[in-house]
Amino acid sequence: MSVLSSSLAAAPAAAAAPARERLAPWIALGIALWATVTWLVGLRQGLLFAVGIGFGAVLAGVAFGFTTGWRAWIRDRDPTGFLAQLLAIALAMVVSIPLIASDSALTGAYGPLSVSLLLGAFVFGAAMQVADGCGSGTLYKVGLGNLFSVAVLPGFIAGSFLGAAQLDRWLALGALPPVALPQAIGVLPTLLAQLALLGLIAAALWKFRRATTTRWQPRAIYVGAALLALFGVLNLVIAGQPWGIVYGLGLAGAKVAGALGYDLAANAFWGRPAQLAQVEQTLLADVTTITNLGLLYGAFVAARRRGTACPPAAATGRQWLAAVVAGLVLGYSARLAFGCNIGAFFSGISTGSLHGWVWFAAAFAGSLAGVKLRAALGLKA
Repeated sequence: MSVLSSSLAAAPAAAAAPARERLAPWIALGIALWATVTWLVGLRQGLLFAVGIGFGAVLAGVAFGFTTGWRAWIRDRDPTGFLAQLLAIALAMVVSIPLIASDSALTGAYGPLSVSLLLGAFVFGAAMQVADGCGSGTLYKVGLGNLFSVAVLPGFIAGSFLGAAQLDRWLALGALPPVALPQAIGVLPTLLAQLALLGLIAAALWKFRRATTTRWQPRAIYVGAALLALFGVLNLVIAGQPWGIVYGLGLAGAKVAGALGYDLAANAFWGRPAQLAQVEQTLLADVTTITNLGLLYGAFVAARRRGTACPPAAATGRQWLAAVVAGLVLGYSARLAFGCNIGAFFSGISTGSLHGWVWFAAAFAGSLAGVKLRAALGLKA
């Protein structure tokens, strides 16, 4: 947290010292939580919890929003947040793809090319603008104590559970196998091709910019991008798979459904032996859930540092209803699209999955519609 405190904090210097002093008990609690997780479920899960804290601290510390970055470009032609996302993906990619190629124990975020991918990503892109957060954005804002995101999260959990349960029906509409570009065309060609494409997108964003200071401190957001890439690589090495968000939310939903008497064994997805075994275990044993929990705590600590915890929430009844519905749609569509901005966009592209690029195109198109819908609902820019 000291790196974030010195280079990313936005609070005035006069308020920084007492804020640091008040952090001491929360840092101590974080260490205690890490020790407890390590004791209960092992060192790997403890390390992933620590990585999750890093994710949350960075996201909240520099307000690194995938959703907001796209909206700032669409509305204001400010490329800053969008460029930071591309930088994070590029930095993670140049390490992750060679690592996966050299170690059979590691796997990428590969998803099939399907009708559900196109539909799910488009709908997700629209819904995340209404909800003001994708998977990671919703979680870190819940960690901040943002009540609007708190309203989104239960629906996100329920939607992720339902989407996974019905995914086979959507795949029946048409699907091609996943395409791992490093296996299809080679590691170096994949790196060069994807770096070139990311560079072209960045150049276009910069060329058509109208502003660069609408929301972020450029230096801080780019430092945050580098740190996200670092934690993403650590997640890959420790977990054996890339950073993800949505599966852990769906698993929590399955836990709740089972506790309420739903017969998971009869379900096409949650009734599979591997999924049933996970449902029967503690959530702390799941590699996605444990980073999600760490992310929540890291965001909370960063909010304490910046003095941004529990922001006021003023919304109409219609807007609160939109938050709940958007959460349900987010979770459902993310499962159809094999990931959110993290599992599909960040992790998909950074590990060489073709579906990551398809997801990006469809979700950005959806965001164009979602920004208009957000305005129609009277939600803040």
